[in-house]
Amino acid sequence: MGLEVELPFTFYTPVNGTESDAVPSNQLNSIKVATQWSFLVNEKHATSMALGYINEFELSDFRNFGSPFITGNVYNPFLVVAKRWGNNIHSLIYTGPMVQHHFNTNSLHTLYEINTSFHYMIPGTRNFLGVEFNKQIDGGEFDMTIRPQMRLDVAESLMVGIVAGIPVSKEDERFSSFLRLIWEPGHHKK
Repeated sequence: MGLEVELPFTFYTPVNGTESDAVPSNQLNSIKVATQWSFLVNEKHATSMALGYINEFELSDFRNFGSPFITGNVYNPFLVVAKRWGNNIHSLIYTGPMVQHHFNTNSLHTLYEINTSFHYMIPGTRNFLGVEFNKQIDGGEFDMTIRPQMRLDVAESLMVGIVAGIPVSKEDERFSSFLRLIWEPGHHKK
């Protein structure tokens, strides 16, 4: 069983003399709460499977913060299948529907995600190098973003993830990047 809380922020900067009014407002995008339950762990085949659920409370941008505070909700049940290949190579498939509920129109919009990833764990560390392929099917349209990434162990309970985003078929998205600050509480030994 696992629990995760995520606070994704987006910060914008003007490009090539863009007027400041044309730059979107920075924002705390949402408060994401996720839970996951591993229902299969097969050590012989180095495979595990889990069911999970993410609930994402979408928030207004900083210019309109609090009017309203929560603008929508995203419901995201998912299935994860993970496989270890030898000692250091790991692969994962994450898939499920994502239902976006927009409160101002009370409308629902559903898309489907199929994400695959491959990582090389650096021996003797919690560090890895890898790539993720994030794919979405939205009303018959297919979009994919390739996300090269690495995770660095900073302290006993603290890691940093560095991720780039390279859109393959998204017409309205450009190169992006983000950082993940990962805190894992210490595990008590008996």
